[in-house]
Amino acid sequence: MTPRTAARTAAGTAPQPSRRRILGAAAATAVAVVGWNTVDQSWATAAEAAGNRNVVPVPRLDGALVTSPAVVESFAHDFGHFFDGAGSKPWAVLRPGSINDIVKIVKYASANNIKVAVNGQGGTGDDIESHSVYGQARVPGGISIDARGLTKICSFGNSVVEVEAGVTWAQLTEAALKVGKTAPALPDYLYLSIGGTLSVGGIGGTVHKYGLMVDNVRSLDIVTGDGSLVTASRTVRPDLFHAALAGGGQVGIIVRVKVELVPAPKRAVIFSLYYADLASYLKDCEKLLAEGRFQVNAGEMVPKPEGGWRYKMEAGATYNTTPPDRAKLLAGLSDVRSEAVIEDHTFRDYMFRLDAYEVYLKETGHWYTPKPWLSMFLPGSKTKQFMELAERELNADSLGGGFLLFYPYYTSKIKTPLAVQPNESVGYLFDLLRFPNPGDPNIQAMLDQNRRLYDIAVSLGAKRYLVGSVPNMTTADWKAHYGNRWAGFVAAKKRYDPKNIFTPGQGIFA
Repeated sequence: MTPRTAARTAAGTAPQPSRRRILGAAAATAVAVVGWNTVDQSWATAAEAAGNRNVVPVPRLDGALVTSPAVVESFAHDFGHFFDGAGSKPWAVLRPGSINDIVKIVKYASANNIKVAVNGQGGTGDDIESHSVYGQARVPGGISIDARGLTKICSFGNSVVEVEAGVTWAQLTEAALKVGKTAPALPDYLYLSIGGTLSVGGIGGTVHKYGLMVDNVRSLDIVTGDGSLVTASRTVRPDLFHAALAGGGQVGIIVRVKVELVPAPKRAVIFSLYYADLASYLKDCEKLLAEGRFQVNAGEMVPKPEGGWRYKMEAGATYNTTPPDRAKLLAGLSDVRSEAVIEDHTFRDYMFRLDAYEVYLKETGHWYTPKPWLSMFLPGSKTKQFMELAERELNADSLGGGFLLFYPYYTSKIKTPLAVQPNESVGYLFDLLRFPNPGDPNIQAMLDQNRRLYDIAVSLGAKRYLVGSVPNMTTADWKAHYGNRWAGFVAAKKRYDPKNIFTPGQGIFA
């Protein structure tokens, strides 16, 4: 079971609002006039707004702008739990009743210099929250937009589906399978909002064939920094399209998406193959990448019970009625064959394979710990060198209940400009998804280790994947990351978010 995710520093603390109320149409009878005090930089009640020219009324909404303490506090943390204090609280949460609510609030925020960020609110059961892990979706002193107000699957076509940005990949997968379709690229953990995933890239085990999730988007409807609702694609406003996909939420709020579809297979044979050493794993990884034997190519670095590491390849062959020839698929590979595990699943069961593991992580408490994740794309020629370092640096406690995903793909499959890739034909995902053991005292040491490993990887030509926890990113770091795409990204930011109101938690334009 490999949990590849989708899925996500700093503004300073701001003064707390003077009052917290429910604002909007639903509360119009209770609060006659409410608005933002541009001098005090706080929300004003009807009594405070009366006769006060400094208060700008909030527009009427189909949903509600909520400032109650319980709601605000629930939007002040994320899955990573590194920024759970008062300094991460938004001043209000928009629960949109329509896309037009987002247009109105963005115009309002722009006019009053209020920061705005979408909060994906993914997860299952009662564990609904932003699935960023290092405060990327936080908006201290600003307005957090609850993506659960945008959960309509609008329409299906033969090769495309239109969805609102708060729809999760789980919702889309269930609906698409009913018509015999699937998105070509999916995250391993499906309970993430589509809009949030597309803002960072989105990777899964079909990256070698279809690229990232952002590479399989037909068009976007986006609310830009002046409150304009526009459509963007590769041919219509391509600068906005390419700056929004994997752009960290910096140029607009994605509200609707057209995602490409392919026919869904009925079943999948999953081969879990184990390797005693790095060299044999790398050899077989690139052999299978070149030959294209499997529809799913993934893998991970796995701790041995006695200490040290081995490697696991997760390869999947999909089919409808006739099972694939297993011997032919395994021919010429150098795995430890006696340890191989081969399972035949329905395609749906394989897509939702992490459900049971999520339950396990919650039962053990790992789900709720801080998560110092580190996600990067390594250049193929330097991968062995870096992974030998990783073997020395990491141990089983470095993972806790988590995983270190590690597998190759062709960088040419990644066509989205801001999903920046190493300058080589083959890249490797290095995705250190730590779920530390509850009570682990070494969380800060893990963050420090992330920074050290990141700097070493960058010196070898690696690029960051925007999810993950890399402390102390500077403007110079971001410029180096984006390279010759930095100037274009800056130009898009100035054009589509000139007041710099969007998603301050990413820290890219802090």
